[in-house]
Amino acid sequence: MKKIISVFVWIFFLLTTLLLFPVSTLVWFMTFPFDSRRKVFHYWLLIHSFILSSFLPCGKIKIEGIEKIRKDLSYVIISNHQSILDILVLNRIFTDFKWISKIENLRVPFLGWYLRMAGYIAVERGNKESRAEMIKAAAQCLRDGISIMIFPEGTRSPDGNVGYFKTGAFELALMTDKPVLPVVVDGTGRLLPKKSLIFLAGVTLTVKVLDPVFPGSFRTSDPVELAETFRKMITKELEEIRTFEQ
Repeated sequence: MKKIISVFVWIFFLLTTLLLFPVSTLVWFMTFPFDSRRKVFHYWLLIHSFILSSFLPCGKIKIEGIEKIRKDLSYVIISNHQSILDILVLNRIFTDFKWISKIENLRVPFLGWYLRMAGYIAVERGNKESRAEMIKAAAQCLRDGISIMIFPEGTRSPDGNVGYFKTGAFELALMTDKPVLPVVVDGTGRLLPKKSLIFLAGVTLTVKVLDPVFPGSFRTSDPVELAETFRKMITKELEEIRTFEQ
């Protein structure tokens, strides 16, 4: 039964993406001349994600804490990473931001095209020059009032637990004097585990926005220590979410 459901979901995703791509292209062409920040197209992609995520074979999708996001501020938004579905459910936060993505995603049909069209930022892992360019581009976005969304783990967790956090997000926060906005995702790794195409239906998905942490509240200016502090914060909140749902 799981395989049958999964086949139908993937077919729906494919057909919806194919049908919406001409609309997406039209939106991009119509807004390109006056929307240099690609804000309109970004919000169109959020709507696209909402449509796709609404048909996930999960129990329900809980979004908590959106009221903590101020529209007049830009944030370094960080989240744990369990599944490729994280992108769809995190887009339900519905605020202005730029994704930071691994450069390999640019080669994926539709996904890569959308990343480029939205002006999202790509980075080649392990390449110092690419990392420096990413930091520069992301810092400029933050100074321009656009938030950044990044997975500090850099890759999906194989077991749903929070892995080691890299320092890039926290270097950005220190460099630009911007607050860090932690977001916790749970359930996506059980619904669609890493390296699997089979959905485990009925799982509850949770996206919880925590309180933003402003630079004045940082207890250290060491990005390594900051990374560990936020890793522990997200780990603790993830454990509480799972305890509550049991």
